[in-house]
Amino acid sequence: MKAMGTDPRILSLAAEVAISPEQNVPVILLKLKEIINNTPFGSSELKKVKQDIYCYDLIRYCLLVLSQDCSRIQGGWTTISQLTQILSHCCVGLEPGEDAEEFYNELLPSAAENFLVLGRQLQTCFINAAEGEEKDALLHFFEIVTDSLFWLLGGHVQLIQNVLRSDHFLHLLQTDNVQVGSTVMTMLQNILQISSGDLLRIEGKTLHSILDEVVFKLLSTPSPVIRSTATRLLLLMAESHQEILILLRLSACYKGLRSLLNKQEPGTEFSQELRQLIGLLSPKVYQEVEEQKLHQAACLIQAYWKGFQTRKRLKKLPSAVITLQRSFRSKRTKMLLKLSRQKEEEDHRLQLQLQRQRAMRLSRELRLSMLEIVHPGQVEKHNREIEEKSALIIQKHWRGYRERKNFCQQRPSLVEYKAAVTLQRAALKFLAKCRKKKKLFAPWQGLRELTDACRVELKQQVDDYIRRHPGSEVSGVINRELHSQAQERLQHYFMGRALEERAQQHREALTARINTNIEQLMKAPSLKEAEGKEPELFLSRSRPVAAKAKQAHLNTLKHIQAPWWKKLGEEARDEIDIPKDELSIELGTLFIGGTKPP
Repeated sequence: MKAMGTDPRILSLAAEVAISPEQNVPVILLKLKEIINNTPFGSSELKKVKQDIYCYDLIRYCLLVLSQDCSRIQGGWTTISQLTQILSHCCVGLEPGEDAEEFYNELLPSAAENFLVLGRQLQTCFINAAEGEEKDALLHFFEIVTDSLFWLLGGHVQLIQNVLRSDHFLHLLQTDNVQVGSTVMTMLQNILQISSGDLLRIEGKTLHSILDEVVFKLLSTPSPVIRSTATRLLLLMAESHQEILILLRLSACYKGLRSLLNKQEPGTEFSQELRQLIGLLSPKVYQEVEEQKLHQAACLIQAYWKGFQTRKRLKKLPSAVITLQRSFRSKRTKMLLKLSRQKEEEDHRLQLQLQRQRAMRLSRELRLSMLEIVHPGQVEKHNREIEEKSALIIQKHWRGYRERKNFCQQRPSLVEYKAAVTLQRAALKFLAKCRKKKKLFAPWQGLRELTDACRVELKQQVDDYIRRHPGSEVSGVINRELHSQAQERLQHYFMGRALEERAQQHREALTARINTNIEQLMKAPSLKEAEGKEPELFLSRSRPVAAKAKQAHLNTLKHIQAPWWKKLGEEARDEIDIPKDELSIELGTLFIGGTKPP
């Protein structure tokens, strides 16, 4: 929609652009430069001119022209460089009004991207061009484009992140040409001076790529201009952000950077910046930075903690008096209670003392009364009986105390004695089993002692025997017949062996039953002494077997419930009777065969 009070120059220019052919539009748009230059800088009239240019879409025409191929534009790179200046000046200080969202989200990012694309094209043309005026002109155009981009970023700092994240900017930075690389790094330095915080908001991979390229140019480029610019740029990054300084100091990618910088030949142009950079990368400076960060963090934590404690104390201040009174009253109550208990204990002690005195007085009176009753001739006998009874009671208590004390002292020795005997019995039994196994496998030990010469001789004897008695050749039919005969014989053998095993099991069962019956008959009482149904137990064959099984079951339960030290020998043992006078022996020697040493 057309704005009110439009500048007639803008109106005529917009009309001329609308009716002119496409190839003449770039040259017509160059007239905007004259209009902007003739308007006072920073005045309201200039803002009005920029709004009119944006209102008639002349800025979009400039973007469309810059996105075209430079070979199709009249005037070539001269026209393109001037259009970049016009576009950057028109966008900076412009107030879009209702179309602000479209202007900031679409038009400005597109303009910055077009500037970077034009920079890459100029970089390629400059590198491929021959030495002379053409190369100087291309370098001049490249500087104009970078200056226009920097002017645009200075007016709209939100575009800095888009430029730093762009692959085109990274390609511009990765050039090997001294003049182009110096221009790009100078632009990057100026951008970071405007807003260095955007450098940390980009992705880590992009940040590492930028740092790698700057470090590479600092260490590998022979040009002092590139090295000086790279040093200042790296110094600016390290001083602006501690995170980048820590990255350069600790990252494995930049390990040994400080030592390589020390090997650089200091020049007159950037020796001071190089010394500052080396000083920042030194461990002492890094330690100071870390200590400063820790100190700030500690101060912040202490401030929050002290504030919390102060607020907490202020909240508890009203209840402090109540708490103090409560504690005082509680302490006073405890003191009164303690005094009352002490008084009660003193009264109780006095009562007990009075009771003892009364009991002693009654005992003496009773004794005197008994002495009065006893005949004078039997008083001495009576006193002697009382003394004997008293002596017996004292001796009984003393002997009981002494026996209990001796038993407690001898109990560990008794336990150790029994445990040693049990362990030795089990060890001896285990050694006997080992010796028995050795005897069983003793015949096979001879074969292991054969020497190599004996083996060779035996092999030669076997070969001679086979050579003297060669086997006859048998046909396949005869082999199959022999095989079938062998199978039949094996089947007959296995069947007969199964029958023999069954018969053997039957004989063993009959023998066991006979033995059980004989044992039950031997243990059975005589017919005169038998009572109840005891004779009927021997009328059935199953009852003696059941009685024997019940007895075996009871023996098994007794063995299971026996103590662990009794089962070390794999069978229950009877208690060991040790004389009482042998319990005090010393256990310094080994017991053999379950007997005590001499």
